[in-house]
Amino acid sequence: MNKEEFGFETQAIRTHLEKTQFQEHSSPLYLSSSFVFEDAEDMRASFTEEKVRNIYSRFSNPNTTEFVDKVCAMEGAASGYAFATGMAAIYSTFAALLDSGDHIVSAGSVFGSTHALFMTYFPKWNIETTYFDINKPETIESFIKPNTKILYAETPTNPGVDVIDLELLGQIAKKHNLILIIDNCFATPYIQQPIKYGAHIVVHSATKLMDGQGRVLGGVAVGDAELIRKIYLFSRNTGPAMSPFNAWVLSKSLETLAVRVDRHCENALKVAEFLESHPNVNSVKYPFLKSHPKYEIAKKQMLLGGNIIAIEIKGGLEAGRKFLNKIKLCSLSANIGDVKTIVTHPASTTHSKLSEEDQLAVGITQGLVRVSVGLETVADVIADLKQALDN
Repeated sequence: MNKEEFGFETQAIRTHLEKTQFQEHSSPLYLSSSFVFEDAEDMRASFTEEKVRNIYSRFSNPNTTEFVDKVCAMEGAASGYAFATGMAAIYSTFAALLDSGDHIVSAGSVFGSTHALFMTYFPKWNIETTYFDINKPETIESFIKPNTKILYAETPTNPGVDVIDLELLGQIAKKHNLILIIDNCFATPYIQQPIKYGAHIVVHSATKLMDGQGRVLGGVAVGDAELIRKIYLFSRNTGPAMSPFNAWVLSKSLETLAVRVDRHCENALKVAEFLESHPNVNSVKYPFLKSHPKYEIAKKQMLLGGNIIAIEIKGGLEAGRKFLNKIKLCSLSANIGDVKTIVTHPASTTHSKLSEEDQLAVGITQGLVRVSVGLETVADVIADLKQALDN
């Protein structure tokens, strides 16, 4: 069988480095900052890239190569590069592809640090961003200018769990010759593959479900080989590379991604169904609930609904704070995608520096609570959320 004919799980498990002379069954950890050369000619050919080989771990390392190769296989991508964090992946991708005077059209519902890049830092280099309402995709084309270079979105979004039609974004990007970049962190390549719908680059915070146990930081960008080449050269010189140890951990984690995400999603759907029935919850957003406004689109492009639920608690800001204080089993943390269920109240924590108006503009209401459903016995998670909501 050709490698491309293997199933998702097989590629995740069987994509690995060549064995050393020791014939190890599990890929070893290469904790080396640099690699040696046979002679002057070998060194010259390596630095001119006539030879494809490891030179320095800021450029490449066997462990980061294995991790990237697995993500490429999962996403259907031609090439990729691994970063120290998810935000390093997002920043480096944009910085490598944009020039002063360029324009980004982005969904308004983006991660807080991505919003800071767009609104605080990129304007210093004369790079402008225009936001569109993710629930009004028909408006996207009206924001495109002659200098627009990138179309960007997360789906599902953080923290509002909104969904946008990837096929539509692919069509718009093709029509206007734009680079389509999708943050696929919430879904993972197991649930959805944006490249199938026309995305040129897919980025992930590997810190989340890819690791799945809250151990290491990491990011990755995969996609079109020519674009990834630009991102690689930028990153090779600016130094946001993933550490070999983190790459080794993440590569092992990907071997169990499918079975973990299956259970995450099974638990999340049960939790979402419970939350819909609770009298102190105004609304619940979960892609595979029929009540989700984009349920049909989610079913079209996602294998499962993911592990993130957004709920609106009755009582606004103060009720959100009280809810957190009543939690006993679940964790209060800024992370997601962990084996442990995590609850966050964005309005009083992660997005508290934004005005209420700015929060609403990105879909964050005062009573919004994000639940990252873990792998505990789901009845125990539901019981904890119930007692916190009851009280």
